[in-house]
Amino acid sequence: MASGIRATVKFSSPDGCPIAKFSESVDTVIDQTSTSVASPGAEKTVTEFLAADADTDDDSEPIFSYGSESLYRTVHDGDEGCPCECLGQFGCPVHRYVADDGDLTLVFHAESFDQLQEVTAEFRDRFSDIDVQRLLQPPLEGLPEDRVFVNRGKLTDRQLEVVQTAYERGYFERPKRANATEIASDLGISQSTFTEHLVTAQRKLLGDVLDDTA
Repeated sequence: MASGIRATVKFSSPDGCPIAKFSESVDTVIDQTSTSVASPGAEKTVTEFLAADADTDDDSEPIFSYGSESLYRTVHDGDEGCPCECLGQFGCPVHRYVADDGDLTLVFHAESFDQLQEVTAEFRDRFSDIDVQRLLQPPLEGLPEDRVFVNRGKLTDRQLEVVQTAYERGYFERPKRANATEIASDLGISQSTFTEHLVTAQRKLLGDVLDDTA
């Protein structure tokens, strides 16, 4: 079984999420949910969640009572307007789901970095305010505070191409398998341009590794 990647993504008040709206309307945290994942051709997605008893104006309705809490059920409209419903298109298992005062945090598993990129690209197309907070790929070594998210999205396409080519050609190995002149020639750029792109990319990535918040 592939190890995959665990991603934590936060959405600020997603309009299409009925559970986030419910959490905001009754000022509560919802972290116990059960979602029937949307699949190709499915018309509806049903989500059940446990929350304190409350009167709301939305479509969520209590279906079972547990003392001061009730199990609520909501039906999505089927257009992937909710982040968890959108995620269901990709078949990514949800590890944790938290709705708090209108905001939604999803912790889910992607089978590969390519799938993760596809999912986050879809999220960014559909939802205006998302924050990729953490990525973890096992085996996880060291303390939790030592694990950081390196956002390669900071790089331009050209900077990423330069870093990848330099890495694949063995530029960072000792001894080097290729020098700057050779790699620049492969890329069709001058040595000075190669160096400029590489230094800029390294500075951006090291800013994440070293937690540079300046």
